[in-house]
Amino acid sequence: MRIELMKKESMYQDYEVGGCRFRVKGTLLAEAVERMPGFAPFRKDNRGISDFQIVFADGKEHPRESRELYACLADGVDTRFYATADEYRLEMTHEDGAQLELWTRRDSSTLTVQGELKPQMLRFALWVGYGLMTLRRGRIAIHSSCIVKDGKAFLFLGESGTGKSTHTRLWREHIAGSALLNDDSPIIVVEKEEIWVYGSPWSGKTPCYRTERYPLSGCVRLQQAPFNQIKRLKTLQAYSALHPSCPPLFAYDNFLYDGISTTISSLLTKIPVYKLACLPNQEAALLSYATLCCRG
Repeated sequence: MRIELMKKESMYQDYEVGGCRFRVKGTLLAEAVERMPGFAPFRKDNRGISDFQIVFADGKEHPRESRELYACLADGVDTRFYATADEYRLEMTHEDGAQLELWTRRDSSTLTVQGELKPQMLRFALWVGYGLMTLRRGRIAIHSSCIVKDGKAFLFLGESGTGKSTHTRLWREHIAGSALLNDDSPIIVVEKEEIWVYGSPWSGKTPCYRTERYPLSGCVRLQQAPFNQIKRLKTLQAYSALHPSCPPLFAYDNFLYDGISTTISSLLTKIPVYKLACLPNQEAALLSYATLCCRG
């Protein structure tokens, strides 16, 4: 019985997202992640070398002196993000009283999770933790809907409710061979001289959890309008179009924002960025398709 208990306590599972492998350790945490939709396709065997690990601690104490960088109340969850000189901490409190925390040191390859593993909060905490561990590795989970056509990926960005999912659905309905890679948080990866887009376990309300990667070939920021019009943006405009879709929690810390800025700057030297003022119709999809895929 004691041997079985020790094995259960040491349970772990590896995953690979955006070309980064991480290990989830501890029975409660590993089982909670396994139960959440989206992570199973990214499961790997446990024999590789992990880039970072996520561990569960029950009742562990840690420093509290910190400055608040970000606060948000949405979907019944109060979310707050803090920083000290060398530590980051995420605190989440559900309206039913459940609490979940995640923290790490800046120079550490370990994320620690503590509290109630409610799926709604745990999914977001893992998204934040993944960002903290991978920004330094040239990776950003960018809020967008990603379509793939002819082996190339295209990102459609915009504030919630502007029609990203609608626009990529119109591509799939009217442009043969189009497929959705991810509908909320695909991962942009800078690898040497190329920019790639990977699928991820975080796909919003659309269950699209694909492990493929494709070269990024264009970005489009959407704006609702009573007409359809697209134009290519100059460098500063393009930066401003991409920046709001990067994780907002990281925008108020110099170390984290340097990672975002470096990745966006690399992207802008290679990838065209457009603004599409549009209606939610077939003509808008055909216009962006012709601009992105048929340009000379």
